[in-house]
Amino acid sequence: MTLRKLAVAIAITVLIVDQFVKYWVTGPMGIDYPGAELHLLPIFTLRFVQNFGVSLGLLQAGSETARWALVAMTAIIATGVAVWIRRERQKPELIGLGLVLGGALGNIVDRVRFGYVVDYADLHFGGFSPFLVFNVADAAISIGVVILLVRALFTREPKNDVPVEKANA
Repeated sequence: MTLRKLAVAIAITVLIVDQFVKYWVTGPMGIDYPGAELHLLPIFTLRFVQNFGVSLGLLQAGSETARWALVAMTAIIATGVAVWIRRERQKPELIGLGLVLGGALGNIVDRVRFGYVVDYADLHFGGFSPFLVFNVADAAISIGVVILLVRALFTREPKNDVPVEKANA
């Protein structure tokens, strides 16, 4: 399997797992209306949340126009990530990009189907919640971005480009 195929396989896997878990939580488990919740552990609750915005609740889509604008914006970002996958050669970056692409696609599917993203995972410690309620797609995007940032900031090797003077000679 080529590295690019690995990135695509990761994206498809994230998309499928994300949509299956959302189906399971909102279907068979019945956590399918605002306020519905199921306490699984003292620190973890499944809680149905309709996320009309993007990450951290920013850019709330309060109208159909805003909803479709968010779909378009996310699709443009996903397209950019797909192009990046075609150009990238490093395995860690391709893994991170696959996670980001799969998560973006999972949330696009929700926004197209429902007009909002289904969030359900609430990690909390007593009254302290270090994260907003999230889903598999959000977690994949976050992990992918962390991989990309760590690689860009700490481990990325300089490119061996030909100096401009030699390229023009």
